[in-house]
Amino acid sequence: MAPALIIACGAIARELKAVIDANGWRHMQLQCLPADLHNRPERIPAAVREKIRAARGHFGRILVAYADCGTGGLLDRVLEDEGVERLPGAHCYEFFAGTPAFAALADAEPGSFYLTDFLVRHFERLVLRELGIERHPELAAQYFGNYRRLVYLAQHVDGELLAQARAAAARLELAFEYRYTGYGDLERSLVRFHRGAAPAPNAERSEWQS
Repeated sequence: MAPALIIACGAIARELKAVIDANGWRHMQLQCLPADLHNRPERIPAAVREKIRAARGHFGRILVAYADCGTGGLLDRVLEDEGVERLPGAHCYEFFAGTPAFAALADAEPGSFYLTDFLVRHFERLVLRELGIERHPELAAQYFGNYRRLVYLAQHVDGELLAQARAAAARLELAFEYRYTGYGDLERSLVRFHRGAAPAPNAERSEWQS
């Protein structure tokens, strides 16, 4: 089988590798961009384009393992120019939870802040430190004053991560909710890519929340 490339956000590298390894897809290679790009989403389209162009001629097919991720449609414009598909949805919360389930969560409480396994592991760095809350705790009220709950969308059943997510909710003074999602639409999209089918249509876009 011709080699295939997945250009991915580093925040979902662990889950992508787990699916690839579990299925024995040795023809698939994974190249990741830094997860920190989500704090600068305007840089994602150019970084993805550079990876795509560097891969031309070396891979039979390419999949971009990003959702819109706060690029406001700019990533889709790049991918249309390059003739490459991406994962469906506006963000990783949607493709992990599945679009109907995520829509229900958002409708039930629009003021929800979401964490995945990756974000729980890196909450101190990506949320508290990057937003300055670690040094200035009073900033938490400014950033999260309009939120009412923290929803942990878990890819794995892990008691330690669950405890960390509860602590994060307490730190931000938000109600806590836990939902186990597994890999959701991420896994289904990889199966379609393996079979040579296009990913599901891209969903309505929205901003990366942090």
